[in-house]
Amino acid sequence: MTTAFAVYALGTPILVPGDDLAGALLDAVARTDAGAFRDGDVVVVAETAVATVEGSVIPLDQITPSSEADALGRRYALDPRVAQVVLDESDQVVGGIDGFLLCLKNGTLLPNAGVDGSNAPPGYVTPLPRDPDDSAMRLRSELEARAGTRVGVIVADSRTHAMRLGCSGVAIGCAGIQAVIDERGRTDLYGRVLRVTKRAVADNVVSAAELVMGEADEAVPAALVRGLDLPIGDWSGVEGIAADECLFMGALRPKKSEE
Repeated sequence: MTTAFAVYALGTPILVPGDDLAGALLDAVARTDAGAFRDGDVVVVAETAVATVEGSVIPLDQITPSSEADALGRRYALDPRVAQVVLDESDQVVGGIDGFLLCLKNGTLLPNAGVDGSNAPPGYVTPLPRDPDDSAMRLRSELEARAGTRVGVIVADSRTHAMRLGCSGVAIGCAGIQAVIDERGRTDLYGRVLRVTKRAVADNVVSAAELVMGEADEAVPAALVRGLDLPIGDWSGVEGIAADECLFMGALRPKKSEE
């Protein structure tokens, strides 16, 4: 992979359910110095934009909190209606701090199960896309058919990380590139064989893209990353790991001998 690459911000009008996301991105790239999509480009799209055009925006005035949601809302200073949506979207709530619940969802540990009020209309929240990998595959198919090029597509989210201040980008859906590249079997500078290293390529691409996408009122829900020299093919999917294989989860759970 070369280090000479470029990242282009793809600004769009405010998106609403049913909008043509592929068309908006084609229009956006035409307004940049990139000019048009090329073979090998990788398109990074914010999960909120994807969920919005797919119609997943949730009006809070239609949510009736359960007793569990009311209790979580009081404990963690959270609107109980939001707490209810988080419960509906979660596999498990494992804890929280004021304003946020820490949840397990689809094998991933994340705040509020990905439910977000940012960049949603007032009184609404946006959950994660129902199937981010499928969303990435469908968007990739549309872009390739209309642009006549071979591209990769990543659906992105921003996350906090343990004991670190601020958010960085992660891939939650991927199509056209390998999300993770296995480096095991290679050697380091001193000839030692790598035994556990896997490179989170899609996450790294997202973090680069988010430097131009922003988190506030930029109206830049996507970015084009060019020059990575990543092979484009029929790869798809972003895989997590089981909780008992995760260092952070493992550190929080007692060993069997201590139970």
